[in-house]
Amino acid sequence: MTALKTLLVGVIGHVDHGKTALTRALTGVETDRLKEEQARGVSIVPGFALLSGDSGEIDLVDLPGHERFVRAMISGATGMRAVLLAVDANEGIKPQTIEHLEIARLIGVRRGVLALTKADLASPETIRTRSEEIAAAAARAGLEAGPVIATSTLSGIGIPALSSALLGLLDEAGPGTDDGFPYLPVDRVFTRAGFGTVVTGTLRRGRLAVGDSVEIVPGGRHAVVRGLQIHGRPVDAAEPGRRTAVALRGVGLDEIARGQALSLPDLLVPTRWLDVAITAASSAESALPNGLACRLLFGTTEVAARLRLLDRQALEPGSMAQAQLHLSEDVAVPAREPFVLRLDSPATTVAGGRILDPASRRRRRNDQRVTADLAAIAAGRPAEALAVRLGQAGAIGAPLAELSRLAGTTPERVRRLLTAAGAREIAERFVGAPAFSALRAGTMGTLSQLHRERPMDHGASLDQVARFLALPEPVTAAVLRDLAATGEVSQAGTLWRRADFDPARNETETVRRLEQSFRRAGLNPPDEAEAIGRDIRRRDALNYLVGSGTIIRAVDRVQRRAVLFHREAVAAAKERLLDAFPGASDGESGFLAREAGAALGISRKFSIPLLEHLDATGFTRRAGDRRIIVSLEKRGAPQKSLPGQSSGLGS
Repeated sequence: MTALKTLLVGVIGHVDHGKTALTRALTGVETDRLKEEQARGVSIVPGFALLSGDSGEIDLVDLPGHERFVRAMISGATGMRAVLLAVDANEGIKPQTIEHLEIARLIGVRRGVLALTKADLASPETIRTRSEEIAAAAARAGLEAGPVIATSTLSGIGIPALSSALLGLLDEAGPGTDDGFPYLPVDRVFTRAGFGTVVTGTLRRGRLAVGDSVEIVPGGRHAVVRGLQIHGRPVDAAEPGRRTAVALRGVGLDEIARGQALSLPDLLVPTRWLDVAITAASSAESALPNGLACRLLFGTTEVAARLRLLDRQALEPGSMAQAQLHLSEDVAVPAREPFVLRLDSPATTVAGGRILDPASRRRRRNDQRVTADLAAIAAGRPAEALAVRLGQAGAIGAPLAELSRLAGTTPERVRRLLTAAGAREIAERFVGAPAFSALRAGTMGTLSQLHRERPMDHGASLDQVARFLALPEPVTAAVLRDLAATGEVSQAGTLWRRADFDPARNETETVRRLEQSFRRAGLNPPDEAEAIGRDIRRRDALNYLVGSGTIIRAVDRVQRRAVLFHREAVAAAKERLLDAFPGASDGESGFLAREAGAALGISRKFSIPLLEHLDATGFTRRAGDRRIIVSLEKRGAPQKSLPGQSSGLGS
């Protein structure tokens, strides 16, 4: 079954040029719903109507045309994907006509239908002249539109053709933006019996379904979607781009207001710094200076802002740049959301654009790398934005939540994008593929240097490598594991070394003499300080022997000292204990530490660390004050039966 095509179309134009009458003639819906609107004949807030056809549905947004209500017009305009421009045949193009076209251009609307209204009151010559003027104005605004359609709501002239042209927009309409999460700026809040608190707005992106948990941003209050309606029709789910009414459970009428928005929990965060791609209005009388005080409008939000240009002192009319907006209060907005900037005095639209980073910080001005990165984000899609951010982060990487906000999509989708691009997830952070490749090369170089400096060492510990690279240990560990998986690095216990490094090639006469001294000493070895003295070569030799397992460092935890045994002495001690205590397989017939010392012929100084080493390696285990030889248990030595149990296999 083919999905229903939908499109949000803004009806724009100067006040009294017949937008509301045109919408009524097309749909039969009276969009001036307020008593004040009906009394004055002027739209004060956006009105909404449905135009249905065989190929889909169009949500018509009747946008206020009076200069005093342009702010309300913008709240409806930022969600539109096409426009219907209405111009009075006799009055022609007016200031608000130009401003509405400018706003459509600034927020990226490129498709539309052009209507000449009240054509029954104009001569053919006037209609021809006005049509040429309208077509030229639309072209200057970058609007792709067909021929101007002359209409009259009184006689019905041109209404069928206008309806057909609008529905024709559906043929080229792609699906609404679905970033995996809903974003619905709230324009109305009210209560209705049986529904509780209800909000309305245009679902800007993502899908919203009954039962979904949502967060009200900014503010952080959570609620559950109790019900959904689209143009009065109950639905189980709303698709992006639709005008939607949402009944909410868990939030009171006084706990949500126009200017806030619905989204999924934890995806949008409050911020006062926004990175933006901005275009100055072509109709601006002068350049926009750095530091300009203005009003930021997006969705249904309006907030005082200050423009901070990053690479220039002023933005000329029609020019584009990357910039920042510093806001007077917190907002929460997704990446790529369109916005408009206006002045209070004179009241005029001066710029517009798209949000790049919705949770930024104050950036340095005249930093070419900053502006280049923002330009790359502005020119690309989410995958390109992620690549730029990971390039900035380098080896440290960036957390998934931050990357999700920058891409304007859910963490799950971002993880898939990053994985496909070869990024690595390390300790809840992602490192880009180029940075991880550089980390691999740097780690191999670090190991090479450590091997040159300490040729007798069997490798380097994780903390050594991490300190040398000046990286967190989790990142270093991930790189070492990756190198081990490809066979370029090997691990020996807690030490790491290049696979092509063999410390045995570096054995010296000092090593051989030191080993012989410990072999001859057996279970009465010399102290470590006595064995190496102040000879650095003997210290290196001892480290080599310990690293290779030839010399075993046994620790007396109580006395906090270590004793060094040759591995052959330890192996011999095991055999002697097996011979001395053949029944040491349970707590009663095990042996005491003093008994072991007597059997081995060594003092407590050597027996205690030796026994603790045997415990640690699993040869023995403690059972109170006695020790059991685990090897006997594994060999199936007789064990005492518990009461009521048989020692045999049967019962």
